Amino acid sequence: MVALARKTLVHEWRRFLPAVLAVGFAGLLQLLQAALVLGIFGSASVYITGSSADLWVGYPGTQSVNLGRPIDPNVEARLLMDPAVARVEPFIWLDADWHSGGGTGGVSVFVSGIDPRADGMLFARALPPALRALLNEPDAVVVDRADLGQLGVGIGDSATINGRRVRVAGVASGLRALGGVNVVASLDTARQLDNDPADGGRPTYLVAQLHDHARAAVEAAAGRLRADAAFGPYEVWTARAFARRSMLYWILDTGAGAGVLFLAAIVFLVGAVITSQTLVAAVAGSLREYATLNALGVSVADLRWVVLEQALWVGGVGLLGAAVLGAALLALARNQDVPAMLNPPVALACAALTLGLAAVSGVAAVRGLRRADPATLLR
Repeated sequence: MVALARKTLVHEWRRFLPAVLAVGFAGLLQLLQAALVLGIFGSASVYITGSSADLWVGYPGTQSVNLGRPIDPNVEARLLMDPAVARVEPFIWLDADWHSGGGTGGVSVFVSGIDPRADGMLFARALPPALRALLNEPDAVVVDRADLGQLGVGIGDSATINGRRVRVAGVASGLRALGGVNVVASLDTARQLDNDPADGGRPTYLVAQLHDHARAAVEAAAGRLRADAAFGPYEVWTARAFARRSMLYWILDTGAGAGVLFLAAIVFLVGAVITSQTLVAAVAGSLREYATLNALGVSVADLRWVVLEQALWVGGVGLLGAAVLGAALLALARNQDVPAMLNPPVALACAALTLGLAAVSGVAAVRGLRRADPATLLR
């Protein structure tokens, strides 16, 4: 029956082409939607994923990296007491206002104060050493190149953050934020930009790098370092867990995830309806052939399997086309600084949904076989 289903598709490819296009288009929409969701919401954890730190230390109960509160800098001593910890760096995160002379008005920005050394952990994957060195200049900042238009500045231009003048010393890629614009500065510059005297220049987070970067070793070190009352309130997360925590907060706790799931359901439903109708039409157009097979002794159950196999072949070909076109569109999106990313588990989930859509459509098309009666050959 598999050979029959495949040969029928090859011989009658014009009849099944609309179904292939419908499945491929639905699969492409699901793939791009997933990539945009991961890219957009993943930018909430760019501070973590763009850094090389193994552990993050912050205020207890922090739901997302952008919701941090200052912690006691003495916690650094607690971290360095652990033999697994190689080094520790402070990280200052500020919610600030940006004003420039470019007519953009006020822009909400997130200032990240980091250690600008060449081997610094924070934004190690986004800022090369030459760009980090520029942050040693007084009041120098670095922004993402895609945000220059929104900020109304160019490289070398000046602006004000919280009333203090800063200069755009350079631009990088991979710094885009969710809900605002990321501005990277040195720790000294970030402390000068902080208008809250209660913070007293305290770090929002401390990040640590271990001698052993293996996942088991990182988990074990995090377990040992968790809250010690002698050093004030703090909590320790692995970089992997904190990045996931931040992304899930934006997807689930902000209500944005409900809209994404609703849109995914609509895409699946519309794709299933269109594909099932095209398959039903293809089955209806081949009723005489199916009736002939039935008259020759092929059971209706076997014919149902032929239709289902055709649906799966349609889904496979459509999925292949969606994968090729999706890869090209994702490459174009990354080239245009559109936040889009895809990982293997999500890609496999999209493929499974696409094949499931084709299978559901095949089940709907099977009903048309009830009219494949050999008696229709006598009419």
